[in-house]
Amino acid sequence: MMQQLREKSALIIFLTILAFVALMVLDWGMDLTGRSSALLAGGELGRVNGEPITVDQYNAVYQNLYDQRQRESTEPLTSADIRQIEDAAWEDVVTQTLIRQELRRRGITASAEEIIQAARFAPPPEFYENAAFQTDGQFDIAKYHQFLASPAVNDQLLLQLEAYYREIIPRSKLFRQVAAGTYIPDGELWRMWREQYDSVRVRYLAIDPRLTIADDAVTVTDAEVEAYYRANQDRFARAARAEARVVALEKAPTPADSAAALERARRLRQEILDGADFAEVARRESADSGSASLGGDLGSFRRGELVPAFEQAAWSLPVGRVSEPVLSPSGYHLIRVDRRDADSVSAHHILIPIERTPESEEALLVQADSLETLGERLGIAEAASALGLPAPREITLNEDQPFVPGLGRLDEGAEWAFSEASPGDVSPLYETRSAYYMLELVGRTPAGVIPLEEARTNIRAELIARKKLERARAEGQRMVGLIRAGNTLDEVAAAAGLPVHEAGPFTRLSYVPGLGQANEAIGTAFGLAPGQTSGLVEASGKLFIIQVVERRDADRQQFEAQKDFLRARMTAGLERERVQRFLQDLRNAARIRDDRALVMRGSADAGT
Repeated sequence: MMQQLREKSALIIFLTILAFVALMVLDWGMDLTGRSSALLAGGELGRVNGEPITVDQYNAVYQNLYDQRQRESTEPLTSADIRQIEDAAWEDVVTQTLIRQELRRRGITASAEEIIQAARFAPPPEFYENAAFQTDGQFDIAKYHQFLASPAVNDQLLLQLEAYYREIIPRSKLFRQVAAGTYIPDGELWRMWREQYDSVRVRYLAIDPRLTIADDAVTVTDAEVEAYYRANQDRFARAARAEARVVALEKAPTPADSAAALERARRLRQEILDGADFAEVARRESADSGSASLGGDLGSFRRGELVPAFEQAAWSLPVGRVSEPVLSPSGYHLIRVDRRDADSVSAHHILIPIERTPESEEALLVQADSLETLGERLGIAEAASALGLPAPREITLNEDQPFVPGLGRLDEGAEWAFSEASPGDVSPLYETRSAYYMLELVGRTPAGVIPLEEARTNIRAELIARKKLERARAEGQRMVGLIRAGNTLDEVAAAAGLPVHEAGPFTRLSYVPGLGQANEAIGTAFGLAPGQTSGLVEASGKLFIIQVVERRDADRQQFEAQKDFLRARMTAGLERERVQRFLQDLRNAARIRDDRALVMRGSADAGT
């Protein structure tokens, strides 16, 4: 029995690794000899610097990306998703072709000794994650070496591993060449450290022109509006629009689905109270993938780190007791507090999401089929009435951004409305992640420039805001003059009827409520010494007068201790950026011919 189990385990490991290596080979369009499979198959789809890209090569990458997207998505892939995958597959094939061409140009290859050393000491990433090669949850190189010496490793697997390393090693050499010389001097590291750890605490006066300047204090003439419109025509360009009626079936769970989720949570709670192990139930039932594998363990958390409903239960539930179902935006939780002190709580939980039951999902699909059938035959208004749905609502689709509140992006509907449809036509039934929908086209407006009369109100508001800002600047400069004449910030603020705010300590990178982030106000605060008051500072449409109360500089000794680690981390990021720029430069300089549309149209014509 044990011998059979060993043989089966070896077979499973072999098939897993074989599948991984084969996938890598497919993804890069390589056969076992390291040659491009594009040269072995017909059906040209385009060219990169004269080198053909075949349909087979493209399809291999497309299928890999499609399968990956399908595994990651809980919803059916839409036609917009498919187009994204098609474009991503093309970009991937082009990039891999450019890399292979550059490797040939530079004469970069992998020697037999390099392949042997890599195979022994640098296995593909998936090997590290395979439990068969781990000891106490960590990759065990000894187990990997034992596997390489086992009968499971035959000539076929070795050939595929060799193909993998013949692809990986030259790429690594190329990218090292491209990134060579990346170095961050101490001065730059110290600047980045200070951005993160220098801090200030300030008091400030804020002048918001919208509130401090009355509407009747400024005037805008029709002539000014018209002059602004003529001088800024590019700002009033508008994409094509389609007016339509839409009827939708939302996929959101029904009250019955919510009741079913609550009943399920109650059943699981009773199962635990009857003696079932909380962790085992969590592993089996919890929808929180992050904690389910840990038996529902959330670790420790402090006040304010979790959603209010969960937190309230966690801080009030008796230690060791399983809660009644607690509703949060994520669904129903069963919570067990393991430890609690004044500062933190340790707890386990089981998440039961509120989602459509299989019966509810089936009923929705039946209703969607009925909507499609009736909509095509009767029109969407009568179809909605017959199915007891709300009457169709009027919407406007923007060709560039076909977003509709409550439904999201209607990419497929927009493509229909702007291509094949005529006013009065009814669309097929389309699907988004949140709803099924049908459209009836009312009319289209071509792209153009927004007429002056339509833009007049917004232009007037813009000009009023500008004039208010001008008035506010004058008032702010008067306040700065008073402070420089000896008045305090509090005295000037009180005379103007404005509050003095406090903020900090904050760093150069912080978002500071009231002041903003990485703007003139934050920069000014770090340019002042304690006790100094700034002049008038403009940021985010407001005006500020800032006074520094306290400043703390970054610890130089701590920086010296962390400098090498910081340099390594930042250098790795810069190297990645340099490689990305290099690949983009290759792309920009390449002669790329994309015949996908022509080939696909030819295939469609042949099919008819």
